[in-house]
Amino acid sequence: MRSLYFDYNATTPIAPTVQQAVLPFLAEQYGDPSSSHGIGRAAREAMEDAREHVSALIGCDPEEILFTSGGTESNNFAIKGVAFARGLASGGHIVVSAIEHASVIQPAKFLERLGFDVTIAPATGQGIITPATIRDAIRADTILVSVMLANHEIGTIQPLKQIADVCHEAGVPLHTDATQAVGKMRVQVEELDADLLTFSGHKMYAPKGVGVLYVRQQTILEPLFHGGGQETGLRAGCENVASIAGLGAACMLVNKSLDASLERLEKLRDRLLALLKAGMVDGLIVHGERTRRLANTLSVAFPHANARELLAHVPELCANASSASHGDTDAISPTLAAMGVNPDIANGTVRLSVGWYTSEEDVERAASVLLRAWEAVGR
Repeated sequence: MRSLYFDYNATTPIAPTVQQAVLPFLAEQYGDPSSSHGIGRAAREAMEDAREHVSALIGCDPEEILFTSGGTESNNFAIKGVAFARGLASGGHIVVSAIEHASVIQPAKFLERLGFDVTIAPATGQGIITPATIRDAIRADTILVSVMLANHEIGTIQPLKQIADVCHEAGVPLHTDATQAVGKMRVQVEELDADLLTFSGHKMYAPKGVGVLYVRQQTILEPLFHGGGQETGLRAGCENVASIAGLGAACMLVNKSLDASLERLEKLRDRLLALLKAGMVDGLIVHGERTRRLANTLSVAFPHANARELLAHVPELCANASSASHGDTDAISPTLAAMGVNPDIANGTVRLSVGWYTSEEDVERAASVLLRAWEAVGR
């Protein structure tokens, strides 16, 4: 039976035109972009074309775009780069939200072990970080605030512009992890007023192993990698030209089709929810239902059921059990924990995310198999 892929928030397939953009740089265009000969110059030109496409998508200058290996490196670079630029002896205070991805939380904890202070800003029951919460967390020695744009588990979209206003009133730079947002909503750095923004290619139909760090001009970072002068001296190492070319092609695709894509994805998501609700005897819980969410993301709790057991009954369905999202099957997800969700409800939570290649038939089948599985394992 054909797989039903409802895990687009985890990763996406590579779009066909993106694949075509990648292939030449795996074969005949193999040059080092730092080389001055013809093959090297071709690689350099491809990278700069991609930088233009990335900057056009998020509304910044190409010079403000740094290519990395992905969202995790970009987040580490942003957080450690700001901290290390001050020097370890200076220390300082960092604020991160309670619903961040591990690639934000763990660098902050690492810096805490080096002597920095870290405050975890709490979330509301709907998975929102309020500007007032950030205002309360900022201190005189705060050097950075990090709040994601859209949550990877439940899709809630944060009031980032208002948070940026709070940060900048206090003279504190703001980093946002936009890995789940770029490609799934309009993202313009000037509208958000973020100083640092990160995202990853494999969440938006580009290859794995490539990501972006947007660095607003005048923002000072210490490099994580020291060596050659690549990426304006901030990220040493020969660049992943093939994947960068693919990311540029993906950004072009997103830029052309975003509005129509979002409308279609929202209809598919809402149809899936309607079918699940119609087939449930007990009430289905929708996390973040009363706030703005990504158009493609649905996080639902099946009552009286364990999500891992439920998904085990439908091996053709590729989805995510929130309790297992970080590899620990005994712990509920950090986002649901931060929201104060009852552990029984959290353990029955499944994240379903649709994408460009999800069909209406896929939605009908997914709802049907999930309802049958719930009838089998629900108690």
